Amino acid sequence: MANHLVSESSPYLQQHADNPVNWHPWCEQALALAREQDKPILLSVGYSTCHWCHVMAHESFEDQTTADLINRDYIAIKVDREERPDLDQIYQSAHNLLTGKSGGWPLTLFLTPDQTPFYGGTYFPPEARYNRPGFKDLLPKVAQAYRERRHDIAQQNISLRESLASGGPVPQAGIEPNPAPLAGAQSQLEKNFDPVHGGFGGAPKFPRPSEIAFCLRRYAAEENAQALEMARQTLRKIADGGINDQLGGGFCRYSVDERWLIPHFEKMLYDNGPLLELYANAWCCSGDERFRRVAEETVAWLEREMRAPQGGFYSALDADSEHVEGKFYVWTPQEVAATLSADEYAVLSRHYGLDQPANFEGSHWHFYVAHPLDQVARELSVELDDAWRLLESARTKLIALRAQRVRPGRDEKILTSWNALMIKGLAHAGRTFGREDWIALAQQATDFIHAELWRNNRLLASWKDGKSNLGGYLDDYAFLLDALVELLQARFRTADLTFACELAEALLVRFEDCDQGGFYFTAHDHETLIFRPKTGFDNATPSGNAVAAFALQRLGHLLGETRYLAAAERALKLFYPQIASQPAGFMSFLSVLEEYLDPPQIAVLRGPAEQVAAWQQTLAKEYRPSTMVLALSDEMEKLPGSLDKPATSVVNAWVCQSVKCLPAISDIDILLQVCKVGKIG
Repeated sequence: MANHLVSESSPYLQQHADNPVNWHPWCEQALALAREQDKPILLSVGYSTCHWCHVMAHESFEDQTTADLINRDYIAIKVDREERPDLDQIYQSAHNLLTGKSGGWPLTLFLTPDQTPFYGGTYFPPEARYNRPGFKDLLPKVAQAYRERRHDIAQQNISLRESLASGGPVPQAGIEPNPAPLAGAQSQLEKNFDPVHGGFGGAPKFPRPSEIAFCLRRYAAEENAQALEMARQTLRKIADGGINDQLGGGFCRYSVDERWLIPHFEKMLYDNGPLLELYANAWCCSGDERFRRVAEETVAWLEREMRAPQGGFYSALDADSEHVEGKFYVWTPQEVAATLSADEYAVLSRHYGLDQPANFEGSHWHFYVAHPLDQVARELSVELDDAWRLLESARTKLIALRAQRVRPGRDEKILTSWNALMIKGLAHAGRTFGREDWIALAQQATDFIHAELWRNNRLLASWKDGKSNLGGYLDDYAFLLDALVELLQARFRTADLTFACELAEALLVRFEDCDQGGFYFTAHDHETLIFRPKTGFDNATPSGNAVAAFALQRLGHLLGETRYLAAAERALKLFYPQIASQPAGFMSFLSVLEEYLDPPQIAVLRGPAEQVAAWQQTLAKEYRPSTMVLALSDEMEKLPGSLDKPATSVVNAWVCQSVKCLPAISDIDILLQVCKVGKIG
């Protein structure tokens, strides 16, 4: 026996390829070995930038004594949750049923050879501490229980599988969706809102983009001032906190405190795409230039640290460097003062809190906006423009100095679903701010996915080192379809529309439950696992079912394709009882509900290219989440019937909503008023 991870492409699995544990990837060979040897499976699920995964690896999986216990009694399987979200979703749900606790990573489960878990947890220390059993004590005890308590385990496994199978949505005839969940979600968010620090709930605090997006949509739909204030306050506090890298841009995954000050330092692609879109929308709603700067800094980080030469985006940056969490990011005042001029230090130290007590492990400082720059300028008796100049020169010096440190590890696999979230964010922010270069980044990433991860009308989930692998999941198809619909509004390309239609067809054929509605997380020809999830609630990323329904609904209205609209409606109605009872858990589905009740406006602009672009930019500066604008110049050909409007010497706009259409509009002010009203007839 030997470690079988050496040839795996996953950076996480590669991190464990030198362990003395006889690891296998999840594969039929490993599962067959468990059955043949009648051994339980030790399943360890994590990801390459996970701090506590590193801790458990160093303490246990690199330890020969622990490895000997594992190798003697178990078939050990290591899973990258980012490459295999199907397995992660199943076994996180199972962990919750077994322990009554929320899961996380590392996820550590003990399975019978038929893949059913019978015991588990998350992180286990090598010896008992933190009110957790020691891993070295636990391993022989679980193996003994497997040998001696087969009947009890078998009965528990039956119950667990039944619970997993019964946890999905149940169709209910005769229920028609109505607006009540929108008000219910708003009320719940108001109760949970932190008026001092922003966000919803206490520590640890996650950005939760879908909740902030819901608030902005409520503001647009109802002019709800409270909804806008919750979104603005939250985005301001996140922007000013340590969860936002004040020097280099980009957002960390969450804050360990309620004030957004000290993050868990890993940066994930899937957070930054939706947050980029949110800051663009918040700028539209408020005109706050701070939000524009945050968007610019986020894209600068993306280009500098996350973009692959081929055009796609890498997955994540580690929290640790040199085995220490946050070491790359934190400072001492002495380091900073030695690098900056006296004037630069005076501004930066006051602005970023170096004049306050150390905030990271008692001896280091992590930057956050301690005092607004205009206040700092007044206190130092300098002009605000001069304060900005000094701050920017100081930041440039510190970024250069930080670049000389040992960098956190970067997970360089390119995931289709996470790239799609970033493509949408770039396309939307690029359209909002008139940044053609951002739109170009979105298009290049789209072209990379189309070239490298689209094979025979099937998406693949992951790419690394020139190799694409793993059949795509629902999130891959749904998120990419949604991104393409957004990209069409930023810069229309017929190739993107064709790709969107191909994706929509594949999504229906490969994932839809035609009997009950909704979409399974895995394709119909995916390997058989102990459970096939079909869920509608949001997690760290939006619900695949909700995004699929939202994108199909929009594409259906855009093209007049009733099959797409019907599939979206079936999904909404399947999940609607759950949405109605727990609206705050289904934020992404609430956007589907909103546009089901009031279909989006579609404005098609046609005319000379420069004039069309000017109209499009004027419209993009106002926040209209339920208006889709497609800018088509006269040169475009082979358009579908719904978009093939007559070309003229001036710009004309054709505005439709559901089956109602207005006559052509040739005055931009009239068009702005029509779009502001939001309804036709």
